[in-house]
Amino acid sequence: MKLFIANQNYSSWSLRAWLIFSQFKLEVEVTKLKLFTEGFYNALEGITPTAKVPTLVDDDVTVWDSLAILEYVNEQYLQGKAWPSSTVEKAKARAIAAEMHSGFFDLRNELPMNIRALRKVELSDGARKDIARIDAIWSEQAEQFPKGWLFGEWSIADAMYAPVALRFKTYGVELSDDAAAYQKKVLASTSLQHWLEDASKETDIVEEDEAGDEIG
Repeated sequence: MKLFIANQNYSSWSLRAWLIFSQFKLEVEVTKLKLFTEGFYNALEGITPTAKVPTLVDDDVTVWDSLAILEYVNEQYLQGKAWPSSTVEKAKARAIAAEMHSGFFDLRNELPMNIRALRKVELSDGARKDIARIDAIWSEQAEQFPKGWLFGEWSIADAMYAPVALRFKTYGVELSDDAAAYQKKVLASTSLQHWLEDASKETDIVEEDEAGDEIG
């Protein structure tokens, strides 16, 4: 399998797709492309119709959406292990993952992922509402699965929310105790630490993702 991603400091959707390979120690060839460069678009030409990352190529199968990649890998290589086994919990996990996939636009726009930065932004009411909803999701799951992943064992739902944990760290977002405990678990995970290490070696600046004012 080949996985095309972008700058690890900035590319939240790349991180989501990459995590399932790291969590389950699946072999994959990763190609990292620099965002908004000619080389980026040249490399993806003829591979994906969207010219976006992440894109997964597995022999004659090409998948060009983060959630679709996670689902494909789960079905093809993990026998469904990346979702909860319970039908009820699986349905909820899928709903939570889809909520992240298709929503939280104010949060995404105002708090772009920028791992190496510590920044301050003035949040809109919409972004505050998004944050409150995510806090509620994390807190509700923490009540059922204390000190665990959202559904006890790591799942695709956790992959979908991992970049948010990083965003909250970058912009100093305050969370409830249970949500903060989940964020801490995500940030301390081995997979995310590997991603952070690679991201720390990058020097490229993507100006549109340098939101707000630098702290310090």
